[in-house]
Amino acid sequence: MRKTRIFTRFERFWHWTQMALVLLLTLTGFEIHGNYEMFGYENSVRMHNSSAWTFIGLGVISIFYMIISRLYKNFIPTRNNLKEQILYYTSGIFKNETHLTTKTLYNKLNPLQRIVYGGLLIIVFPVQILTGLIYLYYHYPQNPVDVAGLRIAAVAHTLGAFLMVAFILVHIYMTTTGEKITTNIRSMITGFEENQESEIIEDKKQ
Repeated sequence: MRKTRIFTRFERFWHWTQMALVLLLTLTGFEIHGNYEMFGYENSVRMHNSSAWTFIGLGVISIFYMIISRLYKNFIPTRNNLKEQILYYTSGIFKNETHLTTKTLYNKLNPLQRIVYGGLLIIVFPVQILTGLIYLYYHYPQNPVDVAGLRIAAVAHTLGAFLMVAFILVHIYMTTTGEKITTNIRSMITGFEENQESEIIEDKKQ
């Protein structure tokens, strides 16, 4: 067995803090929409706004850290082994086939994960932040957005929330697909992952 350092301390802090913020934003957001009652409407609004600003602050710090540490390389899309990765998730994973890529500090995401995370970082998160700010600072009639525009922002923000819920559900499932059901969760806690060297297939094109 080989123990490999996969996640830095900041990455683990970023992941768990972001997860808590996304969960809180989701719970308070749907309560604001009137889907259920948990914290109370006014409390949900305050918590949602505070969590949103914290999320934005964490995002700014994370971008700076990723650039300085060069860990942004993990999110650059690649077509290498993309077809093989799709086949693995749709078939090979159910046949207990070997994982296709080796996780390292600068290559911890497979081609499909890079596309999904790239979509979150480039499309979903920015749209959620922009539409959320529009909704938060919309003051009728002294505003630059008309009622129709606000409705579009609200719909886009809600759609983004549903996409996040779908991502969370799939993400939770994917954490169970490691060598053991707890492998991926443990590596995100400790920062290290154990691999059997004989079963690793290196992607030398990375």
